[in-house]
Amino acid sequence: QVQLVESGGGSVQAGGSLSLSCAASGYTDSTYCMAWFRQAPGKEREGLASIYTGGGTADYVNSVKGRFTISHDKAKNTLYLQMNSLGPEDSAMYYCAAAAHYCYYLIRDYDYNYWGQGTQVTVSS
Repeated sequence: QVQLVESGGGSVQAGGSLSLSCAASGYTDSTYCMAWFRQAPGKEREGLASIYTGGGTADYVNSVKGRFTISHDKAKNTLYLQMNSLGPEDSAMYYCAAAAHYCYYLIRDYDYNYWGQGTQVTVSS
């Protein structure tokens, strides 16, 4: 069983930056696809970025490509999301997720079976 705990959310003005963390526990040497999602009120959950803990390149949805960077520190079992050039449209609850398989090209929530509780990001104009 994998436990995921996000942190780092908060409020920031448009144009600012935030860094989210997701501490993972409950697994040993298994490799996972880990991803960041977000969900704004009244909207569907959106996959933003994914990365395979066994190595390889990261994938991003077009709306965050060039602004967000996903990374994983294997020694710390922690997933990160560096978010730059934030705008009000980025305001949402942000979740990290994990799945015990390779990452797929599309970042879809139903491919992930472990989820964190979420951390709120609010961007004011």
